[in-house]
Amino acid sequence: MRESLKMTNEQSELLKQGALFYGVQLNDSLVEKFNIYMELLKEWNGKMNLTSIEDDKDIIVKHFIDSFSILPYLKGDSIKLVDVGTGAGFPGIPIKIVRPDIKLTLVDSLDKRVKYLNAVISALNLKDVTCIHSRAEDIGVNPLYREKFDFVTARAVASMKVLLEYCVPLVKVKGKFIAMKGSNPESLLDFEKAMKELGGVLEATDYFVLHNTDIERNIYLIKKVRQTPTKYPRKAGIPSKCPII
Repeated sequence: MRESLKMTNEQSELLKQGALFYGVQLNDSLVEKFNIYMELLKEWNGKMNLTSIEDDKDIIVKHFIDSFSILPYLKGDSIKLVDVGTGAGFPGIPIKIVRPDIKLTLVDSLDKRVKYLNAVISALNLKDVTCIHSRAEDIGVNPLYREKFDFVTARAVASMKVLLEYCVPLVKVKGKFIAMKGSNPESLLDFEKAMKELGGVLEATDYFVLHNTDIERNIYLIKKVRQTPTKYPRKAGIPSKCPII
C-alpha cells in the first residue's frame, strides 16, 4: 500500500469527537488506524464498488461515526460479534479498532470484498477477526456459527422481516441482534411475526441523529429468548423473495 495521507486536524478532531460522544476516547495511534483504513477504502474503491461515499469527511461521519453508534449496546467483555453483509467493513472494523477485546466475525457474499477486508485487517494488525465468504442463509445453518454469537449486527442490508431471518439464527439465546437502519423507521407490525417466529422479542427501538450532524438513524434491538426453529434460515434467496409475513 502507498504511504497513507494524514487526516487534517479538522478531520481528526471530528473523528475524536464522534467517538467520544459514543463513549470512546481515541488516541493518536487509533486515529492513525482510521487514517490507514480510510486510505485503503479509497484505494480499493478504485478497483471495485465498495462505497459511493468518497469524500473524507463523509467517510468519517457516515461510515466511522455511524459505526460507533452501536457501541453503547455492546455490553460485556470479550464478546463475540458477527457483522452480516459487512461490505466495506462497517460497522465491524471500526468497532474492532476501538474495542480490541471483541472477537469479530465479518460475513460477506462476495469473495473480492473478503480479500479487501483481509487486506485491511492485516494493515491494521487486528487480532481475533475472521472473514467469511458466505451468504447469510448458508452461514446461519452452519453448526460452527449457528447460535454462537453474543451480538449480531447488520447495517441497511434489507427490510427487517428479511434481515431477521438472516441474522437471528446466528444469535445465542439471550444474545441480541442490533439492526442498523436509516431515517425511515419500519413498523413493528411489518416484522413482528418474523421476529417471534425466529425466537426474538423487541427490546428497544432507538431513533437518534448522528453526533454533530442532521443525519437520522434508527436502531432496532432484538433480544433472542428461545432457539430459532431448525427450518430457518431457509435456502439462499428464499427469505428475500418470500419473507415471513
